[in-house]
Amino acid sequence: MSQLYPRQSRLLSKPIFLFLLVLGMELSAKAQSPEAAIQISGNVKDSAQKPLESATVSLLRTRDSVLILSVVTDKKGHFGLELSGQGPWLLRVSEIGYLNSYSTISKKIDQINNLFNIELHSSVNNLKEVAVIGRKPFIEQKPDRMLVNVDASPSNAGSIAMDILEKSPGVTVDKDGNISLKGKQGVTILIDNKPTYMTATQLASYLKSLPAAALDQIEIMTNPSAKYDAAGNSGIINIKTKKNRAKGFNGSVNLTHTQGVYPKPGGSINLNYRTGKVNLFANANYTYWEGFQDLHIMRSYYDTTGKFLNSIFSQNSFIRFQNPELNVKAGIDYFLSSKTTLGIVLSGFQNAENDQGSSTIYLKNPDYVTDSIVYSPSTNNSTWKSGTVNFNFRHQFDSLGTELTADLDLMTYAAGSSQYFDNITYTPAWVELGVTQLTGNLPSRIHIYSFKSDYSETLASKIKLETGIKSSYVTTDNIAEYDNIVGGVPVVDTTKTNHFVYRENINAAYINLNKQYGKWNVQAGLRLENTNYSGHQFGNSYTVISNDSAFQRSYLSLFPTLFLSYQASSKNQFTLNYGRRIDRPAYQDLNPFLFFLDEYTYQAGNPYLQPQFTHNLELAHTYNNCLTTTLNYSYTVNYFSETFQQSGHATIVRNGNIGSRQNAGISVSAQIKPWTWWTVALYGDFSYTQFQGVLYGQAINIGAPNFLANVNNNFQFAKGWGGEISGFYRSSGVDGQVLVNPMGQASAAVSKQVLKEKGSLKLGLRDIFYTNIVTGQINFQQTQASFRNERDSRQLSLSFTYRFGKPIKGAQPHRQTGGASDEQNRIKSGGNN
Repeated sequence: MSQLYPRQSRLLSKPIFLFLLVLGMELSAKAQSPEAAIQISGNVKDSAQKPLESATVSLLRTRDSVLILSVVTDKKGHFGLELSGQGPWLLRVSEIGYLNSYSTISKKIDQINNLFNIELHSSVNNLKEVAVIGRKPFIEQKPDRMLVNVDASPSNAGSIAMDILEKSPGVTVDKDGNISLKGKQGVTILIDNKPTYMTATQLASYLKSLPAAALDQIEIMTNPSAKYDAAGNSGIINIKTKKNRAKGFNGSVNLTHTQGVYPKPGGSINLNYRTGKVNLFANANYTYWEGFQDLHIMRSYYDTTGKFLNSIFSQNSFIRFQNPELNVKAGIDYFLSSKTTLGIVLSGFQNAENDQGSSTIYLKNPDYVTDSIVYSPSTNNSTWKSGTVNFNFRHQFDSLGTELTADLDLMTYAAGSSQYFDNITYTPAWVELGVTQLTGNLPSRIHIYSFKSDYSETLASKIKLETGIKSSYVTTDNIAEYDNIVGGVPVVDTTKTNHFVYRENINAAYINLNKQYGKWNVQAGLRLENTNYSGHQFGNSYTVISNDSAFQRSYLSLFPTLFLSYQASSKNQFTLNYGRRIDRPAYQDLNPFLFFLDEYTYQAGNPYLQPQFTHNLELAHTYNNCLTTTLNYSYTVNYFSETFQQSGHATIVRNGNIGSRQNAGISVSAQIKPWTWWTVALYGDFSYTQFQGVLYGQAINIGAPNFLANVNNNFQFAKGWGGEISGFYRSSGVDGQVLVNPMGQASAAVSKQVLKEKGSLKLGLRDIFYTNIVTGQINFQQTQASFRNERDSRQLSLSFTYRFGKPIKGAQPHRQTGGASDEQNRIKSGGNN
């Protein structure tokens, strides 16, 4: 097995060498191109002939108005652009409080010293400027994604990014900031096409501090193209920010206090500073999340025939947790020229969680008479720390969209868990019979190294080409040390103490082609991924017979994608898409250790867990950019989910491959505006899911329908007042062995713009009727179980956001961070319960 690791390192080095070779060839080829660059310069003044500083000068492609590049004027109102390729182009000059100016640049223009003197006239009414921005519809349906144009809705003024996300079709955000798309959790969240490297709580805090004015678009991809990692079947949400290209300083601060049963204060700050060729940005957020989990479980154990009841298990568990989190990020963009940018991003977080819990278990006979009682107080202190470094590069070869980008990411995660359990056994009359004590120490380290490069070009036949490579290498090192306390002295528990090391290397390459044929748009792509992984369970040195074991595997997978779009009329559009996806297990889920929850409940990993593969097919119709109806079907093989295995009275919870899953459904999303001050976003999804397979020697063949509805009412009143009433409902549904009962939530909020619209106050109440309670049933082997899980979900929040500095304009984002989204999303990093 030791020979595998050097081979993986060599696999990692090959794509990097290939990238450097390609980069050198591309730069050399472009440098030797006989086509000379066109120098465009000019001056921008107002009607009084005074120079306008920080006006935005944008170069657009004439045939489709696609933004190619943009700059801002200096103190003297001067600007300069360098063009290459073939025109014609459209030059747009804009500034807040002025009407836009447009100039056509011919493809036959002279190649040097082309001077444009542009005069901007003050807008008679700023509403005209808003009208120009609002020409785009709020919702746009593209062949491979749905676009939410933030500026197209005036009601978004003064909002925060989280508000916009919650109003997006099919998107649901729970109280902890977990984001679901069409009812599926585990959505990959990107910011400016880059992973966030944040937990759900950290991301929620960041989005609550980010003003809506900083957002350009939200891209929703239920079936992403070959450009993106093939991992993840829940879809991708890409939040595209605007770039403040004006020189100077700007930022925002946010303060929030949330009160449920326990307090949850937090705050954040975002800063951006640009001068000359340097752009600096930083953000930090801190939250202190205190809450509870109240879990009730009832298990009924039957004989092997399943007809006669043997015993009954009743458990009430209560956990109170405290979870302070600190997340920081800082970066720099250095503009070598108008076409080349280098950047570095540093980020990290620290999460420390303290859980104080107790569990009372009643063991009963078939006549429901208590035989014994077990009381288990427990303490669990967990810490998570991470550090990430990203180096990024971007070069635009010409003004037609030819571009090369690269990202190198280095990440490390360090986690630790210190556990203490008492298990006290009593008679039915609460007479103590005995005490057992257990302590645990579970350190873990994860290292991720990732490199990716993407190249795009519009070919002479107007075919858009996208291609790229990626390679990642991951190592995880996990130790479990358990001691039984006997007579006050710790004694090693050799049945639980263990050591597990896992290594993984994934290499990928893709190609994607896009072409417009009249009313038809065709996009096809293919992604190739090579996966190599190995695991080594060392056991422990205390047992006579070693538990040492190892495994390794390599496999090659192809992931095709196809997108067809037909614009039948100005109001009717049809899209058809297909894609194959993969879901790999979280790294911690491959760890075979037993994680002690209480005397009768364990959590364990599964080193033999296989990835699942899914075929997705969607057919959609969009009417007037406000009503979208989608038919979808998916088929998954090697489907894995949380499973439950019985061992005596104890239950072991681990992820396992169940078999196959089929899902078919229809969804409808609509944007309605009953009045100018009232906007309604509606979403409904009806689906049927069928599971088939074998688990722990038992056949599984179960299916159930599921209905999800989401509504968001947004009100925009005079003098900066606004309001919101929203909610969701989810019917009963099945996921593997678990049947989840119906649940829902209603929320409301009121907001006010203050401090000359630079600040905003918002008061909101989530889960007004306390209906976000998870209940359900689990039937496995000879056990029938039911559960009820209550959390601190009813929360009253007061938040204040203040924006300062120059207004955000332009649409070209800085590089937030790198390209290891798949690897980062497979790390479970604690957070709120």
